Amino acid sequence: MNDTALILVDFLKDFTTPEGKVYYPEADAVVDKAAALLSLARKHGCLVIFIRHSYRKGKPDNTLSSMRSCCVEGTGGDEIDERLRVDEKADYVIVKRRYSAFYGTDLDLVLRERGIKNLLIAGLKTNNCVHATVLDAHYRSYDTVVVADCIATNDKEAHRVYLRDMERYLCEVATLADIEKRFEEG
Repeated sequence: MNDTALILVDFLKDFTTPEGKVYYPEADAVVDKAAALLSLARKHGCLVIFIRHSYRKGKPDNTLSSMRSCCVEGTGGDEIDERLRVDEKADYVIVKRRYSAFYGTDLDLVLRERGIKNLLIAGLKTNNCVHATVLDAHYRSYDTVVVADCIATNDKEAHRVYLRDMERYLCEVATLADIEKRFEEG
């Protein structure tokens, strides 16, 4: 049994498409690399989990009240970018309402039921949902690798600082090429 999962955090249309409510080109730029990572993970038998941030339409939410409206159910903005194809039979899609993919979801339960020990993480935004998810993975003792060229945020300095912080304290940071080499080496 493969003990590695790929977690794809918030590759959502509101971030990745020019029509999105909080579109930024950096997010769009990493989708193709994330698609290559997804293909690689599937080829090597990894569990694939898509994380989908989705606020309830017309319902109060403290987080949403303090930022621009985005990722609201029913608007299309909370849908996963089509360039990352969800395999309905094999993949999981876990909906969250907070930055961490672990907070208030059954992600940890799904991972433990499948015997997962290692996480590859790609996603958006480096300084928010990716960082929060990596932090919670660290607290739960998962061996985690952030795939640096498969994450992004709209602030280059924040991206650099959070990536450095994650590597220093929480996880390993590698590139898509590094991950490909590791898979090929077994």
